[in-house]
Amino acid sequence: MNKNEAITKILELGVLVSPEFFENIPEAFDYVSFLTKARQKLQSQSILIESDLNEIINESKNNSGLYVQQLSKQSAELTIGKPEITGKVIIKKNYTKEVKKKDVQSFVSYFRRRYDSLRKILMSRQELQDSLSISRLQRKEERQSVSVIGLVLDKSETKNGNIRIKMEDTTGTIDIIINKTKPDLFEIAKDLVLDEIIGITGITGNKIIFCNSIFLPEIPVNHEFKKAPGEGYAVFISDIHFGIKNFLDSDFMKFISWLSGEFGTKQQREIANKVKYLFVTGDIVEGVGIYPGQELDLEIKDIYAQYEEATRYFKMIPERIKVIMCGGNHDAIRMSEPQPVFDKQMAKGLYNLPNLLIVSNPAVVNIDSTDNFPGFDVLMYHGFSFPYYAESVPSLRSKGGLKKCDLIMKFLLQRRHLAPSHGSTLYVPDDEEDSLVIDIVPDIFVSGHIHQITIGNYRNVSLINSSCWVVQSEDNAKRGIIPEPAKIPIINLQTREVKIMNFLSDGVKVLVEERLAAKTN
Repeated sequence: MNKNEAITKILELGVLVSPEFFENIPEAFDYVSFLTKARQKLQSQSILIESDLNEIINESKNNSGLYVQQLSKQSAELTIGKPEITGKVIIKKNYTKEVKKKDVQSFVSYFRRRYDSLRKILMSRQELQDSLSISRLQRKEERQSVSVIGLVLDKSETKNGNIRIKMEDTTGTIDIIINKTKPDLFEIAKDLVLDEIIGITGITGNKIIFCNSIFLPEIPVNHEFKKAPGEGYAVFISDIHFGIKNFLDSDFMKFISWLSGEFGTKQQREIANKVKYLFVTGDIVEGVGIYPGQELDLEIKDIYAQYEEATRYFKMIPERIKVIMCGGNHDAIRMSEPQPVFDKQMAKGLYNLPNLLIVSNPAVVNIDSTDNFPGFDVLMYHGFSFPYYAESVPSLRSKGGLKKCDLIMKFLLQRRHLAPSHGSTLYVPDDEEDSLVIDIVPDIFVSGHIHQITIGNYRNVSLINSSCWVVQSEDNAKRGIIPEPAKIPIINLQTREVKIMNFLSDGVKVLVEERLAAKTN
């Protein structure tokens, strides 16, 4: 950005500056960083004057470690000030809209946006390129081959043991029969959930279609398995729950000491010195009033103090490591997804950390790109919808439910949606878009919420469910969550190999094993 462009942007902020203003700016000046800080100041004090802008410039002169955060509707960039650090964090998807009044039409528009987005993906399949609207199917004679794309409005079993699906598009509804004599197709149909968007091909009957194939939006089979040109590592954690009595303080401090190159074997310390990114996927604090009787579990009962505690710990992480953080259901933000970033006053300390970037839940960020390498797209989602699918989908339930979180993540990638069923999570019915649609195919899909570590891969997408930093609480036990704390996945960006480091102390290991045994018995 040059000086003339910067003048235009400053005027857009509503600030009138004198002709002498730009004489105070150095020759090699980062206007992007300057404007970002101006916008941040504007959010906190509502109005800007020239002296405020001069203050930002003076700070820039005195601080060589300033970061750049270029915000727009779809992208942002974070670069740490040390010149030897060249990696980037670019936000590709981040929900920043203000909440508006919603009515019934908002839900209608929301589902239409979802239908349009996923229909476009399904239409790329050759088998569905000639798909018809449901209203046009009425003109078809019986025993004709047809294809249709729609939403699963209802699912039931017929008296003959077949599966009947009622599909809906913007023009009407029609019944689809999946016959039990087609076992592979029947198994797919058993796992279909309400409100997901699918495509089918089949043969017409009397106001019905006999299904031959079911197509999910899916991610491409040939999705590229990217590898960075140079060695570097990304680390993933979640569910720290600062403020709870069960927080594993000493183990988390070992983790920070390792990131600082002061803990572990020689090989582990060498890896720590090459860590470039730390992803924190929700439930930073324990929160207040999340469940009945929670006050008995709290060490810190004030939500502001919980975020201050979080700041104290994250401040100890070396500034060379870029920290990317989103919220979860315990954080002090709305429960409805997409969840916005933290309140700037409540989490003020976190916003002041120069190497920390806070995004919405969900979000997509790109890391480690260079002029010759596109970088990795990382989908961050806390995972509030996971328990619903662990219980509701027959194949997921039979294979372990929440214990096989990678299968849940695979299931959602196949649907290209983080919560396709209406009741699987609370959500904001945005009239313009459905932010839970997986419209960017990630290279890494990272989540939390379950408190268990899971590593997997599906069509070259690395699936990582991060561990937690608490032992099992009574509330966890009631919800069937069995923590595997302080186990940290580390991915080598050059090889895509994932290793797990265990920071759990022996005393806590015994406690965890006893609780696991009690749960099993």
